[in-house]
Amino acid sequence: MNLQNHKDSIQEKGFTIINSIFSEEEIEKISEVIQNIDTSKETFRKSEDLFAIRQFLKEIPGVKDLIFNENIKNIVKDIFGNDYFVVKSIYFDKPEKSNWYVAYHQDLTISVDKKAELPDFGPWTTKQNQFAVQPPLDILENLYTIRIHLDHTDENNGALKVIPGSHAKGIYRPETIDWTIETEEICPIEKGGIMIMKPLILHGSNRTTNGKRRRVVHIEFSDRQLPDGLNWPEKMVF
Repeated sequence: MNLQNHKDSIQEKGFTIINSIFSEEEIEKISEVIQNIDTSKETFRKSEDLFAIRQFLKEIPGVKDLIFNENIKNIVKDIFGNDYFVVKSIYFDKPEKSNWYVAYHQDLTISVDKKAELPDFGPWTTKQNQFAVQPPLDILENLYTIRIHLDHTDENNGALKVIPGSHAKGIYRPETIDWTIETEEICPIEKGGIMIMKPLILHGSNRTTNGKRRRVVHIEFSDRQLPDGLNWPEKMVF
């Protein structure tokens, strides 16, 4: 698999899409593991519009080897580099009747193991006993996200929409988007395909209108050690 054009696209536009990374059989195995879990834990969030599992790879260890198939390992090594490791993982399931809508935003926080007074780290939030903080820009700029699609996703069931190139503009407040110079791109992805993106790209998604569910595994990667006193709570080398 020649990944240079995908590497260039991430650099220039902030994202790329690669289909056929997981076979039908691999997707079925991943789905099966997820279906057989105990959903009563506090890291699981369940509503009519959304089912989410935070710390996904930690909570469901049986899924790790299925997620990190040879294709994913090669992509991480060739596009990100040899020193990248997992720092965050979430599973999202937007059910068929979901009206979940996500406004344009950047992913500006990282998960950390505790709260510490550090220069340029903040604001802080706590969700379900997990600490999150906005770190200095250079840490955010170094992150990559892989979104693995367990269902076909297009503009009718909440495919991501992005503003290409916005990842290179630092902290970019959605309310300041100048639509005379920016363009929006919808990112349809086949079942078994992935989207790689820089978390600083402005992205959002519309409500589902075609009654089809959308299940996504979201994994973030970094090659940075955090400053004294802070650790990545989900750090995982694969």
